[in-house]
Amino acid sequence: MATDIKAPQFPESVADGTVATWHKQEGEAVKRDELLVDIETDKVVLEVVAPADGVISKILAGEGDTVESQQVLANFEAGASGSAPEPATTASAEPASEPAATGAESADDSASDQAGPAARKLMSEHGMAASQVTGTGKGGRITKQDVEQAISNKAEQRANQPAPQQPATVDVPATPGEREERRVPMTRLRKRIAERLVSAQQDAAMLTTFNEVNMKPIMEMRKNYQPEFEKAHGVRLGFMGFFTRACVEALKRFPAVNASIDGDDIVYHGYYDVGVAVSTDRGLVVPVIRDADQKGLAEVESQIIDFGQKAQKGKLSIEEMTGGTFTISNGGVFGSLISTPILNPPQTAILGMHKIQERPMAVDGKVEILPMMYLALSYDHRLIDGKEAVQFLVAVKNFIEDPARLLLDI
Repeated sequence: MATDIKAPQFPESVADGTVATWHKQEGEAVKRDELLVDIETDKVVLEVVAPADGVISKILAGEGDTVESQQVLANFEAGASGSAPEPATTASAEPASEPAATGAESADDSASDQAGPAARKLMSEHGMAASQVTGTGKGGRITKQDVEQAISNKAEQRANQPAPQQPATVDVPATPGEREERRVPMTRLRKRIAERLVSAQQDAAMLTTFNEVNMKPIMEMRKNYQPEFEKAHGVRLGFMGFFTRACVEALKRFPAVNASIDGDDIVYHGYYDVGVAVSTDRGLVVPVIRDADQKGLAEVESQIIDFGQKAQKGKLSIEEMTGGTFTISNGGVFGSLISTPILNPPQTAILGMHKIQERPMAVDGKVEILPMMYLALSYDHRLIDGKEAVQFLVAVKNFIEDPARLLLDI
């Protein structure tokens, strides 16, 4: 039975997508729910799977093509039997010892023609010729996975290769390195991040206020209760849970920090959806903890861990990254001592956490060495006054330095 393979239904915030990688080729047999193609949007990579056992009869949108929501990507024959992937052609596996002649160049160009845009782009980034890659697609077509495997094999060979030894009596001058340059197109996600960051600084009156917090009370609590907490909830007790809870309580006291600006209107949110910035190889993403005020420490920690794992695998859904009324960014995991985080529009504030570092502090007239962390609150001065911003940050500081306040609601 003939049917169409369509692009997913994009939400309103996503205009279109790009066909990133076809995992199956025309005439190739596929199983139900087997991955067919990846669609890259400016937020996530969406996977399109086979609706049933069958064969892709014709691909209508190639790698690199821009597609809209529900656009037909390919024709599919359900129940039809197709061919298995054909082995790679010998053109891409010629011995390296043979001289580079016109015939070899022609074979290389031919294989290059059989590589999709994503595969060609990856080969270009790593300075690889098509003759160095074994294609496993139909008719010897080179896929992105083939290039990744070739890169991995090349790195392994380089690691196992013994370093050349020079005779002790010969002084060989060092060969100067080449001044190489590579031009790589931005991914849709990276372009979208760039647009939002520039927009945030151009459209908002952004200002940052700083404070510092003594992390000793939280660190001692973690030390004392970590085994019991992990046994009871199956998750480790981290810092992000405490900061999320502290921010929620502070947001209740200062509603403007949890608000957003929509044209000439101020939108005050009666809920607390806290975004948590997560760094990935593709760029920074901000999944959202919905109704954070209704979640305990264990649930918050578990969700943050789940977000982190999904983000690294590119499995976050658009729904998980849409919305949010306030954001927390933890640059301390990379060693940042202090920074000024940029707003995540249309939100009006973002909290920046940083590295915990022991410093000499004056306590009751004496010098003590304490684990201190700088906190930074960037906010939109169009809506939030300096007084509110400072008081909000002081409230977060007080909750962290005296966690009992979170239980007593004071």
